[in-house]
Amino acid sequence: MFEKRMHITDIVTSVSGGVRSAVDVAQEYLNRIAERDKELHAFLLVNPEHALAEAAAVDERVRKGEEQLPLAGVPIAIKDNMCIAGTVTTAGSKMLANHIAAYDAFVVKKLRAAGAVLIGKTNMDEFAMGSSTENSAYGPTKNPIDTSRVPGGSSGGSAAAVAADMVPVALGSDTGGSIRQPAAFCGVVGLKPTYGSVSRSGLIAMASSLDQIGPLATSVADAETLFNVIRGKDPKDATSVVPRERPTKTVGWTVGVPKEYFADGLDPEIKKIIQNTIDLLEKNGAIIKDISLPHSPHALAVYYIIMPAEVSSNLARFDGLRYGYFESTGTLAGDYLKSRSNGFGKEARRRIILGTHVLSSGYYDEFYGRAQKVRTLIAQDFTTAFESVDVILTPTSPTLPFKFGEKTSDPLTMYLSDVYTVPVNLAGVPALSLPCGKVGNLPVGVQLIGKPFDEGTLFALGAEIERLTEKEG
Repeated sequence: MFEKRMHITDIVTSVSGGVRSAVDVAQEYLNRIAERDKELHAFLLVNPEHALAEAAAVDERVRKGEEQLPLAGVPIAIKDNMCIAGTVTTAGSKMLANHIAAYDAFVVKKLRAAGAVLIGKTNMDEFAMGSSTENSAYGPTKNPIDTSRVPGGSSGGSAAAVAADMVPVALGSDTGGSIRQPAAFCGVVGLKPTYGSVSRSGLIAMASSLDQIGPLATSVADAETLFNVIRGKDPKDATSVVPRERPTKTVGWTVGVPKEYFADGLDPEIKKIIQNTIDLLEKNGAIIKDISLPHSPHALAVYYIIMPAEVSSNLARFDGLRYGYFESTGTLAGDYLKSRSNGFGKEARRRIILGTHVLSSGYYDEFYGRAQKVRTLIAQDFTTAFESVDVILTPTSPTLPFKFGEKTSDPLTMYLSDVYTVPVNLAGVPALSLPCGKVGNLPVGVQLIGKPFDEGTLFALGAEIERLTEKEG
């Protein structure tokens, strides 16, 4: 058994140096999953034989002296909306219960090339639609810190798996906060990269102009290492780009604090901890500047027009005829109705219907067209703010992790969980969530928002907050 939590550097050094084999490391984490996931249900699929075979292949690569293995022997969990060839990929939905992926996602190829060991697929809200992982067709995931509470969503399985030390790192996807909010709820680090910096090839789409794959980890350094492996241009994804390097600012940050993120609706205890973090940064040399993002209060409304519209389009392919869940009624219209009604869960159906409505004749300009115009204004707010600040600091979530069933009867209350995260996706900029304190035993996350392709500065400031928070105890 490992005596302490292992980070990427620990594992890579151990495996590359011959101190431990990748097989031994993988077996240790498989044992943890077998022991701990019975209660948490963070995983939908674990294939020990396949994982150990991958680990053995990594050991052989190390034995042959192969270099450039930045993730040598590191076990990684993959959110179940990313394709692994020959593996069931459900996106948390009954619609894809028996879907076996025909190819590897781009990020999966990158992980394998780097020497990672893919250890399992994690639970999620159906088609990434949710903020609690209660919308999974296969049952909810529990928060390892308090099992009566949700782990956040939609990447709740990945966040819970990392927080429970069943894997050192994991991948999630973020459409409106689905990496950062569960990272905050589970007390781990989560990054939503700049749109286009990580290929979406092999990611089952929810909303194509918003989705991004990113890392979840227990340290900023691990999140940075994993991000640097998976980023890059992919010929199969026209929205992916060659990494654009910005000079990383490592000291003397000017940090913007937007007044709109500290208005009514923010838990007073969370506000107090975020303010403590701001004060700590200022005490240690950061320049704190009050700023305004005037269109951010409209972001949630804009998001819940644009996102369902893209959901309606992307999920139209799941009709039961070409692939997916199918029920026969004897008529084509009946087949469509029965298969889609029973294959999709309640939240997925709600968003498909809403998206179809806003795209329909007579409503397109009134709703979708107007939302896109406001989206542009939201992005312009960030551009203007970054003329005078290096990073923007906000809470990640307005609330602490809530109890199961607390918000399922009121979708609008559930949607408010993402009020501080959706502007980032609409603007396409990167954001990092990391723990900055606790209310009782429940973690609080602080969100750092950066300029496009300036993840380096987010990691640098995040590491400083990590260091200062630990120092303060």
